[in-house]
Amino acid sequence: MIKLLKWLSVLSSLGMLFVLIGGALVTKTDSGMGCGKSWPLCHGQIIPTNITPELIIEMAHRLVSGGVGLFVLVLSILAWRYIGHIRETKLLAFLSIFFLVAQGLIGAAAVKFGQSDFVLAMHFGISLISFASIFLLTLLIFEIDRKFDADSLYIDRSLRIQFYSLAIYTLAVVYTGALVRHVGASVVCTGWPFCDNNSPLQLGSFNMHEWVQMGHRLAAGLIFVWVAYLFIRIRKQYKSNGVMRTGWNLAFLLMALQVFLGAMIIVTQLNLFIALLHALVIACFFSLLTYFILLSSRSAKYDKTKNN
Repeated sequence: MIKLLKWLSVLSSLGMLFVLIGGALVTKTDSGMGCGKSWPLCHGQIIPTNITPELIIEMAHRLVSGGVGLFVLVLSILAWRYIGHIRETKLLAFLSIFFLVAQGLIGAAAVKFGQSDFVLAMHFGISLISFASIFLLTLLIFEIDRKFDADSLYIDRSLRIQFYSLAIYTLAVVYTGALVRHVGASVVCTGWPFCDNNSPLQLGSFNMHEWVQMGHRLAAGLIFVWVAYLFIRIRKQYKSNGVMRTGWNLAFLLMALQVFLGAMIIVTQLNLFIALLHALVIACFFSLLTYFILLSSRSAKYDKTKNN
């Protein structure tokens, strides 16, 4: 059964990654209404007669999401039953299903009834939480903790607070990035790092789209500084711990790559491949961060047990 769980977890993780990138592709190609105001059918038909690129993208995203949903449902049920004794399993199984269903319902509501850009911007963040939950469930199934002796790791309280806060802030930054796409502000600023490098401080002339774009850049810049600080701190504080050292080396590289790709989106005027890679990298970073939150929760439990 564990072998089946491993296969299911890998397929679910990869599938959810496709759902994430597929959702970004739908948004970036303006394919959200490719099937009209019809859901789950396309223009009210099982097999549409008028095939367009937007229809293909939207329909493919729906089919992949539905298929992955079935994999995640089976994975969650089996994980609950066979490795439910592991402390985090049941919560992760529930979150995997709950947020996957939530992002599907938001997508369906957007098609059927329409939604504001501010509501639609939540879609990617919700998918991100679902992917991270499935990713962590996969790590538990493969017993990654035992292979890297993560159980012996103790994370102090101040660093745990940093991880929790960074995760919340990351979701906020992801929301602003999604909002940039949904309000059509992706290339409203032609310069980088400022909106107009020739007049960087003329903020009074900004319109709403430029404020959304520059607000996201400022938020992204702050998260880069935050991750760089944690990277330096952890290298000093956890020199002998491979999990922390390797994990935050990777986290810093991912965040640096994310900032670079953000700049390249502007330089290339919204190149589709770079934009999708931008979405992929933040998904990898957030999933890695949630692993350290999982480890932090174990350290918190250790503190609670010790104090009692």
